[in-house]
Amino acid sequence: MSDNLAPAFSGFRTLSSPQLVSLSGPDCVAFAQAQFSSDVPALADNHWQWSTWLSAKGRVLSIFQLLRVDAQNLLLVCHDGGAEAMTEQLRRFVFRRKVVISHATTLAVRGALVAPIAARGAAMHTLEDGVIELDVGSPALARTLHIGPASDEAHDPAAELAWRQSDLRLGLPRLVETQRETWTPQQLGLDRLAAYSVKKGCYPGQEIVARTHFLGKAKRSVALLDCAAAANAGDAVQHADSTIGSVASTAGNLALAVLPLDLPEGPLQVNGAIARVEPLLDGLAR
Repeated sequence: MSDNLAPAFSGFRTLSSPQLVSLSGPDCVAFAQAQFSSDVPALADNHWQWSTWLSAKGRVLSIFQLLRVDAQNLLLVCHDGGAEAMTEQLRRFVFRRKVVISHATTLAVRGALVAPIAARGAAMHTLEDGVIELDVGSPALARTLHIGPASDEAHDPAAELAWRQSDLRLGLPRLVETQRETWTPQQLGLDRLAAYSVKKGCYPGQEIVARTHFLGKAKRSVALLDCAAAANAGDAVQHADSTIGSVASTAGNLALAVLPLDLPEGPLQVNGAIARVEPLLDGLAR
């Protein structure tokens, strides 16, 4: 992978993959706390955190940004889509709670490989036109997201690829449908994003997450690969004649693969071609 992290596109571009889920009402925080892996009540108004929704077996269904607009309004930025299905599934668990869950189709997400104007870290900022600004970068790679009214702007495939590659460089897995409910948060390295809590109360998959954490049973995590040949999610990662891991997400020549924490010496291969391990960029945790 090149050491050049200069922007691959200029200005803001509408991103086609991210979709938004809205949770509103007096019980929205309590509902989110019971369903998601992050500590939602600990999040201040006008701040955001990484979070996940897990299956009962502790496997990742979705990775998203959880925005606390205020005590009665949350927004989930689901970077790999699936918002409509997630909305329908979450509604099954509302019961008597006072929360309204909807797929926010009137909003869109735009991204730029530049530093934000005023948002910093987990603190959101609302611009004069009402657009929410988010700092989704690091000292090594500046990035900004804007959440605002949807438009008819055409999508730029080159910009989409550059953004997705920047996600992988920062250790944010991008999961296609076949990779949902496949990996634990530890296997996807979501501790790097502070995307789950082992101290909060019960949520789906919490027991497995906590047991893995406290018993030290996590033997695998994600590594960034620069692949000489095209790779797809689910492809095997090989060392010599042995399969040692699997590709979880890809973007062009880059891939995040779930591999042993102690990698064997020597070259790795994906689809018969060399795959070099590259360092992940820190600084995306919130």
